[in-house]
Amino acid sequence: MKHALVTGGSGGIGSAICRRLAADGCHVLIHANRGVEAAQTLAADIVAQGGSAQVLLFDVTDSTAVAEALNPLLELNPIQILVNNAGIHDDAIFPGMRAEQWHRVIDVSVNGFFNVTHTLMMPMIRSRWGRIVNVSSVAALAGNVGQVNYSAAKGALNSATKSLACEVASRGITVNAVAPGIIQTSMSEAAFDASAIARIVPMKRAGTPAEVADLIGFLASPQAAYITGQIISINGGML
Repeated sequence: MKHALVTGGSGGIGSAICRRLAADGCHVLIHANRGVEAAQTLAADIVAQGGSAQVLLFDVTDSTAVAEALNPLLELNPIQILVNNAGIHDDAIFPGMRAEQWHRVIDVSVNGFFNVTHTLMMPMIRSRWGRIVNVSSVAALAGNVGQVNYSAAKGALNSATKSLACEVASRGITVNAVAPGIIQTSMSEAAFDASAIARIVPMKRAGTPAEVADLIGFLASPQAAYITGQIISINGGML
């Protein structure tokens, strides 16, 4: 049974990813920082349905906390599937953006990617099999007003995806990014009404977390062995 870590696993998209990977036979490590109760409920639900899951609590921006949470697990088994899904918004028009808004968003998406992925890297390399999927955004590809920090963070993640894919391809490890557009979550529901979605999205609807999870589940599977270094959009035709 392969072990799969999903950072930000308690949110709308994260929980769908966890359910998909559990259904595919993985032991799912559901990471949470603030959404502890949601993560515990999700793990219990996965187990009740015959899957295997546990909750890990740490701040992805704290390298010491990441190592303390993951290293004991790595002594037993490599974590061969990693979905870097943790990310935050803190939107503001750039001239009015506070320095802490910039650094906080970059810290979670970019430094969080480094802290978690770097910790898992050598055990994954030694196993000569791995799947890393980074959750990016349409904002990194097209830009978005009020999200210079978020676009920069996800754009950096896209570039890191391509470079890391080159470094580890010969070790049987693939590295890809998925860039969702408007997906049905509590965050998007607050930002987009039905008429706005119909204007922006050619398919005239938001995507579902399960649709994003299905794409990630495929990229994490043995069937996706020859796909690496790609930024794959899932946005209903927005781009």
